[in-house]
Amino acid sequence: MTQRPTLDDPVARTTAQRVVADFAAELQRAGETGDADLYDHSFAADVLWGSPFGATVVGYDQLNPIHHRLMAGQVAPPSTFEVVAATTPAPGVVVAQIRRRAADPAGFSETAMYVLVERDGRWWLAAAQNTPFEPEKSALRRTA
Repeated sequence: MTQRPTLDDPVARTTAQRVVADFAAELQRAGETGDADLYDHSFAADVLWGSPFGATVVGYDQLNPIHHRLMAGQVAPPSTFEVVAATTPAPGVVVAQIRRRAADPAGFSETAMYVLVERDGRWWLAAAQNTPFEPEKSALRRTA
């Protein structure tokens, strides 16, 4: 039988929770104001971004203009950003899930997996993968 390690560092958990709460608040402010530059404020130059529909975007310079177009078109409905979970698998690394829940229950909601990395005392988004939030389709909700 394989012995699997627990990667989360409980000593760093408070920091992880603060980092993710601050990041979610930044996303919230940007969503409320339609500010793509604020939304992408903490994205690293080489951010790896996965859209909820399967597209992969590499780099801030490619992603930021896309976010400008999406925000100008008000693609995302009024929403609340909620921290779902955060873990610290290595020093200076936080992996988190943040949900963007549409205010209208019929609106498009999504959950994103974020990887944040500390560099020179600042936290940067290294990678994100967005997934539509449809809990009614989840295997956790289905019975055999």
